[in-house]
Amino acid sequence: MTNLGIGLIGYAFMGAAHSQAWRSAPRFFDLPLNPTMNVLCGRNADAVQAAAGKLGWQETETDWRKLLTRDDVQVIDVCTPGDSHAEIAIAALQAGKHVLCEKPLANTVAEAEAMTAAAEAAKANGVRSMVGFTYRRVPAIGLARQLVAEGKLGTIRHVRAQYLQDWIADPEAPLSWRLDKEKAGSGALGDIGAHIIDLTQYITGDTIAEVSGQLETFVKERPVASDHAGLSGTAGTGRGPVTVDDAAVFLAKFASGALGVFEATRFATGRKNAIRIEINGHAGSLAFDFEDMNVLHYYDASEDSRTAGFRRILATEAVHPYVEAWWPPGHLLGYEHGFTHQVVDLVTAIAEGTDPAPSFADGLRVQRVLAAIETSSTSRQWQEIPS
Repeated sequence: MTNLGIGLIGYAFMGAAHSQAWRSAPRFFDLPLNPTMNVLCGRNADAVQAAAGKLGWQETETDWRKLLTRDDVQVIDVCTPGDSHAEIAIAALQAGKHVLCEKPLANTVAEAEAMTAAAEAAKANGVRSMVGFTYRRVPAIGLARQLVAEGKLGTIRHVRAQYLQDWIADPEAPLSWRLDKEKAGSGALGDIGAHIIDLTQYITGDTIAEVSGQLETFVKERPVASDHAGLSGTAGTGRGPVTVDDAAVFLAKFASGALGVFEATRFATGRKNAIRIEINGHAGSLAFDFEDMNVLHYYDASEDSRTAGFRRILATEAVHPYVEAWWPPGHLLGYEHGFTHQVVDLVTAIAEGTDPAPSFADGLRVQRVLAAIETSSTSRQWQEIPS
């Protein structure tokens, strides 16, 4: 089998998740190419060397540009903060490397447009690109998309979506790059709001056409972190400003006319990673919560009213998306499996010469929604999403 050399840039929270996926995918799925974990890249030589040993990478680099000249790297996996996505991805595509880039695609619409243009140009030479909206690849979400596509919900009228976390609800939680607008682009809006924007458009097959939103930063200043690990850290002695939003709420109108209500916050005390989506159509409804990620709730409005009600579907059967490669029914999947499924889809697309999804164009569409919400928050007016 032909090897597909992987170069991963970034080794923290997302880097670890992606590393697990590159390790697991060829061991559970029959892939048409064999991904090999050739190079891990990070700025700190000692830290990246330690991470490579722990996560299973063969070699390390401290300059991401060196990955673009290596013959043993065919895929660049970008797991850095958003401020470097555009520079790395565009350079990699122009060097003929396939690119997987974490979400949101960029920090600005202009960057996302440039990345999408580079992806389109590279595609003419057989170079593929994909943005990492991994929650699409939860089997229950895949089932939800199938049911909508089959017309089980009929005409969609309402979309409700929340992404609720509490990881900075403590006002003394330290600053991280995710709270710095220059590095992250935005706060809860872009980091977690982007997911529910993508998920609702993916499940419904519809696009958001207009938005009206409000952003809020509840804690304006925090301790500067002395060190960080994942989403947590240790507070130092100094303090610094929070330059992104803590929470975002917005209304949306879809191109079909369906109405949407969205909320993304890092201040929902007690909620750790609750992605809640409910979709109502004239013929039925769907409901999902990532904190019970193997379950999809489905209501069929055609059933006898005496016994009608939401049914609980445990999406762990072999007929459900991706599940056949894993465990017997009822043996649950977890957070990491979405990243593995992402690798499966990307590797398959590269081998078949097809366009993987979500594309950079899909990421740009989400970026435009994010920008419109931010504009609406200051203008106090509805904003149309450019096509």
